[in-house]
Amino acid sequence: MKNILFITATRIGDAVLSTGILAHLATRYPDCRITVACGEVPAPLFTALPGVVRVIPLRKFAGVGHWLWLWLRCVLSRWFMVVDLRGTGLAWFLPTWRRCIFRGKRRTTTLHRLQEIAHVLQIEEPPLPRLEVSPETKDVAQSLVPGGEFVLGIGPTTNWIGKQWPAENFVTLITRLTGADGLFPGALVAVFGAENEHAAATPVLDSVPQERRLDLMGRVDLPTAYACLERCDFYIGNDSGLMHMAAAAGLPTLGLFGPSQDRHYAPTGPRAAVVRTRKSYDALVEAPGFNHRTTGTLMVGLSVDAVIAAAAELWERCRDGDGVS
Repeated sequence: MKNILFITATRIGDAVLSTGILAHLATRYPDCRITVACGEVPAPLFTALPGVVRVIPLRKFAGVGHWLWLWLRCVLSRWFMVVDLRGTGLAWFLPTWRRCIFRGKRRTTTLHRLQEIAHVLQIEEPPLPRLEVSPETKDVAQSLVPGGEFVLGIGPTTNWIGKQWPAENFVTLITRLTGADGLFPGALVAVFGAENEHAAATPVLDSVPQERRLDLMGRVDLPTAYACLERCDFYIGNDSGLMHMAAAAGLPTLGLFGPSQDRHYAPTGPRAAVVRTRKSYDALVEAPGFNHRTTGTLMVGLSVDAVIAAAAELWERCRDGDGVS
């Protein structure tokens, strides 16, 4: 029995991207018992993954207190391998046969985050993110997102206003996509996001007729949100953890980018694509007066027409490539 400690991210997006590496370990070592240490928010996403026997949610303490807290919970175990995607150095203070530690200096201007973390295990072809949920969770999702109708998933919010496409643009986008002459006429619209983001998404929610609106904002936990995404047919959203969850679910996923680098954090897989502002990441964040804390949205340079064109291109590619109906 091989015990593996897998230390991964605090943020949802990075945590999701690391799940392919975890799945690789579970396949390579079928008798392994994996303990995952990650942020409190993404922790529920790991509980149903193959090989995982324990999830340790990391709560932030002052200084390095949370790492000391984790060390105390792991030091008495005998580890076959410690995989540290946070680059904390904790692996050097734990008894293990093998240490795989992410080193920040490996970051370049060209590698996707998925490639960066794959290099930790010397994997040439990075495994795509993989999430799984329990049958009970899938049953809940089935009650929330009906089958038999086309469902457009929308992620109108994000953790930073700078990356958030204006709500009025989402309103126009949904109206045009689901209109009689749109790409997805008459589609149901499932709106995803956190409870504390509900106010920001209110204009989007209010624009969708009640009979076609599925308001999932803050109403479900992350595993259930993922199971609901699996039941959608197309997803459009800001650069966020939900975007990466949608891509992991395998549905056509269009990520909207501006002041974040799509070359590092584009959604992954053959059914994913990005569309970004006319201005580059560097032009946006190096503009005079830019302040990460006070600057408003930097996504106004991305037009509704551009998003619709990108959605149509992705949808056509998916239809031609794998028989989407």
